[in-house]
Amino acid sequence: MTDFAATRAMFHIPEGITYLDGNSLGPMVRTAPARVARTVEAEWGEMLITGWNKAGWMDQPSRVGDRIARLIGAEPGTVVMGDTLSIKVYQALAAAVDLNPGRKVILSDTGNFPSDLYMADGLVHTLGEGYTVRTVAPDEVEAALDSDTAVLMLTEVDYRTGRKHDMRRLTTEAHRAGALTVWDLAHSAGALPVDVAGAGADFAVGCTYKYLNSGPGGPAFIYVAPRHAEAARPALSGWLGHEAPFAFHPDYRPGRGIERMRVGTPPVLQLAALEAALDVWDIADIVDVRSRSIELTEAFIQGVEAKCPTLTLASPRDPRARGSQVSFQHPEGYAIMQALIANGVIGDFRAPDILRFGFTPLYIGMEDVDRAVATLAEIMAKSLWDRPEYRARARVT
Repeated sequence: MTDFAATRAMFHIPEGITYLDGNSLGPMVRTAPARVARTVEAEWGEMLITGWNKAGWMDQPSRVGDRIARLIGAEPGTVVMGDTLSIKVYQALAAAVDLNPGRKVILSDTGNFPSDLYMADGLVHTLGEGYTVRTVAPDEVEAALDSDTAVLMLTEVDYRTGRKHDMRRLTTEAHRAGALTVWDLAHSAGALPVDVAGAGADFAVGCTYKYLNSGPGGPAFIYVAPRHAEAARPALSGWLGHEAPFAFHPDYRPGRGIERMRVGTPPVLQLAALEAALDVWDIADIVDVRSRSIELTEAFIQGVEAKCPTLTLASPRDPRARGSQVSFQHPEGYAIMQALIANGVIGDFRAPDILRFGFTPLYIGMEDVDRAVATLAEIMAKSLWDRPEYRARARVT
């Protein structure tokens, strides 16, 4: 069993703060500063450019990728790190479309993260020739699969509501319709058990700065199923995806397997922070994390609904149908969230009216739930949110 007191001690949470926004940016693990400092001082500082070999920087994206693979149910050697999530979405989507010639529809849902849809729209605009992106309501995805569908692209857990798709079932149905799948695990990896290999997923991508706690701007990852590894054609043919980067051939030849999905120079400092954060999983079990997450979210929903009747639950009521977050709706959601933050309970807001709360048992306990409910109840009962300073919209919400 996971010792959650031990995992909580591994994180730096500022005094007096209840942090319910790890689904947007995970907090810092206490070992990250020293790990990054070692990379800066002992590696970059003393080794200079020889650090690419001596410190293993060039192998870091694959080495860390294998650690991520264990958290998402992927086979060894099928995950690599680097670039941003949007880049990885584009790579996976372009490769999947290329592997399914003759079909020209990318199917997604209206709850998908906008950046994923932007990437898909940019890809079909580049491809031209009748390629299109089609979106339907989340519960209509299965029925929308047809003989024109090239790729089903979904985020497993909806970023606004926490609604969770059934990856195994939808992947099976997509394959039955002749489509390939691209799964975005941004709100899944590190939050709940994921089994991309068992589900038969073709491609998967995800970020690491949420539930994996790599820090702002942390690198993304991409998974390619072994059956596609030697056939997937990188749309972004970066020099580190070449089979021999330091041969400097004028023509691109893709590397072996997942290595071809590398693009540019790896973010060594961010990967160092991620490596420190992943050490938490040496003492944590994702099944325990999921079980405790359900306990916390159920208690939060019960408390908020009992004490804040003007807030409306936006997340699925069935815990099996949602990720590790809870969302409530209110017309004054932005101002309410700013009042919460000012009182030491940090969540976030998503337009048009969503108050979003993330629950990460690695550092969140029942006492945090109780404090969050009590603080929110006081803010609502006394209309403490109704102040001009709480209505002023910041650039990041």
